[in-house]
Amino acid sequence: MSLAFTRAVSPRLAECALTHFDRQPIDVKRAANQHAAYEQALRDAGYDVIRLPELPGDPDAVFVEDTAILLGEHAIIARPGAPSRAGETLSTAIGLKPYFDIQYLPGGTLDGGDVLRVENTLYVGLSSRTDAAGMQALEAVVSPLGYWVVPVELDRCLHLKTAATFAGLDDQGVPTVLVNPDWVGPGLFSGTVAIEVPPEEPMAANVV
Repeated sequence: MSLAFTRAVSPRLAECALTHFDRQPIDVKRAANQHAAYEQALRDAGYDVIRLPELPGDPDAVFVEDTAILLGEHAIIARPGAPSRAGETLSTAIGLKPYFDIQYLPGGTLDGGDVLRVENTLYVGLSSRTDAAGMQALEAVVSPLGYWVVPVELDRCLHLKTAATFAGLDDQGVPTVLVNPDWVGPGLFSGTVAIEVPPEEPMAANVV
């Protein structure tokens, strides 16, 4: 069975870090209910949902994807660019250790949300949360595992995976990527079929 790793919504979610949006009121109870529905949707899709240790004092901890990059049998623990999130990584490493070979980045800053995997290529968004040193540290770890790292400059959205998502292979085995062309150039994803989301739905490329 495939595994999906999640973490409970923090009661301090309303204090989450923001970069590209103005702060709006957040109904934490509603968010928790939506997160439970998300977990159930994963179960319905055939995943075994495993919750990582709760971190009620960390507002952004529900966004577990930012703290680790999962590649086959390996989990590379990230180095979040927001200082408030640095404490999440130890909990993630502990939770993933029974399932993966844990590896750590030696330097720089890197959020998992900036790492888009398309087959053996890792597109890495250089953003306010991920710097060139973090990308180079990731490359040093994943190159021996058979992965190729491609940098992508970002300035109009928080993470690369806010603007693009790998949607799988088409009938001919060609990778398909959903892309918001206002935030990242579709031509950057060489060898893929890029499906551009409509301007009226800018977040539509940010999917599971």
